Amino acid sequence: MKTLIIVIHPKMEESLINKRWVEELNKFPEKYVVHQLYETYPDEKIDVVKEQELIESYDKIIFQFPLYWFSSPPFLKKWFDEVLLYGWAYGSKSGYKVGGKKVALAISAGIDEQEFQVTGKYKYTIKELTRPFELTFDYIKANYKEPFVFYGIEQNPSKEWIERSVPMYLDFIDRL
Repeated sequence: MKTLIIVIHPKMEESLINKRWVEELNKFPEKYVVHQLYETYPDEKIDVVKEQELIESYDKIIFQFPLYWFSSPPFLKKWFDEVLLYGWAYGSKSGYKVGGKKVALAISAGIDEQEFQVTGKYKYTIKELTRPFELTFDYIKANYKEPFVFYGIEQNPSKEWIERSVPMYLDFIDRL
């Protein structure tokens, strides 16, 4: 079964790592379906039924985005609010349409990993910062997995650093 990769990046043309990940994913259409929200909805007017049908069609779903102010780009929150509706994603009569699906985050974080520690500059781990996502997916009975995070792109934007992430990301998705 193919994996759905929902990409949330408001400036993909300026991206280094997310753009590279999408390029690589697109080389394997038999394995991955890449769905770029900002490209699909440049006006941010979401076709809720289309998105729900898309989600229902896959058993493995990755939400790929750069870390923005210690969270996701705002369009993902809007997507959650509009797509994960009562009666479809949750609620006693919903059938929990995302229930049981394997769901994970793939995050590019500009800052080095050691800065995301209790003793680091930002005082919180990525696991702590992504807890609202984990709770959201638990609430809708999805099978939430630990996120894939590639750190340090801000400090080391070299081609080698970016290329190092590609096989790691693909392996993460394939093992999900």
